Amino acid sequence: MEIIKKYYAEITGLFVLAVYLLTLAPGIVEIDSGELTTAQIILGIAHPTGYPLFTMLGYLWSLLPLPFSAVYQANLLAALFTAGSVVLFVNSARMILDTHETVLLSTGKGKKKKSKETVKEIALSGDLKSVVSVSAGLLLAFSVTYWKQSASVEVYSLHILLTNAVIFFLLKAYFCENKEENLKYWMLFAVALAFGFSNHMTTILILPGTAFLYFAKEKFSGKSFKQIGLMLSAFFPILALIYAYLPLRAAQSPLLNWGNPVNFENFFRHVSGKQYRVWLFSSSDAAKKHLAEFFGNLPSEFAYLGLIPVIVGLWFAFKQNRKAFYFFLINFFATVFYSINYDIHDLDTYFLLAYVSLAFFGAYGFAFLFEKFGKTKLSFAAAGALVGIVLVINFSKTDRSGTYVYEDYTKAVLSSVPKNAVILSYQWDYWVSPSYYFRFVENFRPDVRVVDKELLRRSWYYHQLETEYPGIFVKLKEDVNGFLKAVQPFERDENYNSALLDKFYKRIMAGIVTVDYGKREAFIGPELFENEMRRGEFVLPEGFFAVPYHFLFKIVKGKEYVPETEMKFKLRFPQQKDDYADVIRRTIFSTRVNRAVYEVQYGRVDKAERIIAEVKKMFPELTIDPRIIKMIKNAKR
Repeated sequence: MEIIKKYYAEITGLFVLAVYLLTLAPGIVEIDSGELTTAQIILGIAHPTGYPLFTMLGYLWSLLPLPFSAVYQANLLAALFTAGSVVLFVNSARMILDTHETVLLSTGKGKKKKSKETVKEIALSGDLKSVVSVSAGLLLAFSVTYWKQSASVEVYSLHILLTNAVIFFLLKAYFCENKEENLKYWMLFAVALAFGFSNHMTTILILPGTAFLYFAKEKFSGKSFKQIGLMLSAFFPILALIYAYLPLRAAQSPLLNWGNPVNFENFFRHVSGKQYRVWLFSSSDAAKKHLAEFFGNLPSEFAYLGLIPVIVGLWFAFKQNRKAFYFFLINFFATVFYSINYDIHDLDTYFLLAYVSLAFFGAYGFAFLFEKFGKTKLSFAAAGALVGIVLVINFSKTDRSGTYVYEDYTKAVLSSVPKNAVILSYQWDYWVSPSYYFRFVENFRPDVRVVDKELLRRSWYYHQLETEYPGIFVKLKEDVNGFLKAVQPFERDENYNSALLDKFYKRIMAGIVTVDYGKREAFIGPELFENEMRRGEFVLPEGFFAVPYHFLFKIVKGKEYVPETEMKFKLRFPQQKDDYADVIRRTIFSTRVNRAVYEVQYGRVDKAERIIAEVKKMFPELTIDPRIIKMIKNAKR
């Protein structure tokens, strides 16, 4: 029993980890998972802002001789980071429950009286405060977005660990009355903050609340600013040392070398996330839309009923501890304001600090419950029921244990092409990103050249492609040199010739899939065919055509019939709703139906009927255009 009392936070973390392991993804998932896992394992450079600490820690973890696949081992680290962050949160929640400051403001007749501060504790025993802290920690741990960070490789798993470390040491420094101990905790806070910034730049969102709490404690004085100088003397060297990884590793030309930050210009562009700024504070309409989405999704984050202690806690925190109330409220609003003004699709993770802040209010809500009803069965039952409901309801929303479709689909796409083929595509989310892992880590079809059409707009990508596939641009040297010269002023925010850029860009795209015709077979992604080709934005040279071929479109010269090779594949779709898996379903469905139409055009009606039968069996929920069915029937007569 004494062990439980002493290590309640760590025991909570172990319980959370056990639950997380039940929902852990067995392999690669959607979006950046493949790229980030690859960056960790081969010591590469990930997309902006580079995430050097995340990469290096992942690499060291990958060296441990654990009996798992490389990707499962990497996913496991994400679960450990996230569970560890819950331990820090529970300790922080207990800290703010132990000491409370209530600010009493009063005014007299004719003149104002000075503010008076009194110290007050919530009337709960130490054991009950531990129960309250654990309840709030579990509420946070099993909220949807927070839980999702534990299921697969993502920088946000480390981000929330470091964010909670920043909050922990900030509170330690704030509540510490011993001067020597106080300085120690401020320095540890500075170190944690440096680690936070070396992983994710949205660590900046905690600074407004930090400034409020710091000056509430230290006041505006020469001594307080001198102390800030001491903290910065630790902060900047640590930050510089960790970020030095990027240029040093880029100089070695790793296979994954996003941004090629080998010089100051490239380094600053990469670390500042320059290519993403176009989506930041882009429009008030986008902000309104994202704000509505945030508050619309907020109840389901905590399974609706989980918001009860949060709402009660807002009132109770205001009553019991104004400074803590303002601190977490500032964190909440700073996070929401920034995030709603970032117009990207996968925005939910940017609200993580807001959810952490709400969970701290949840701690006050649970504290009110136990203060009101005492150490009774009703209190424990209510707290347990709320946490249990959140866990049960959100389990299915976060369960990635059956997610194999991204591995299956990526391997199927790579297996569908012949040796040394080139594939031009930009479907990053569900197969281009995973392909990095399978080609560079698992050595599955490393001969296939995968070229990201969208990244061809960036100068650094040409360096990476030359590293991956030496000589890829030998026959396109003139166009590539012309593009690199034309794109330079664009990347430097100088006047540039958009028409010239577009001309070289389109010629390079077309050249990649045609210059080696007869020597190397080339393919394009279905998204490129359905969008850019149909709109006339991507045009093949005269005499070249795109033919539906398994999951892609094969580039051929002439109009002779192109047979498909025989291949077998199996796709394991997850049982729970997955928007990206649904895109894969529709993509395969569309491409195979297109192939059936192609077969009919060349008089191979039996083959078309077999394809349609396979499609119906595989995707019974999708409907084939009746006109295509009619065309096949007419062709058979």
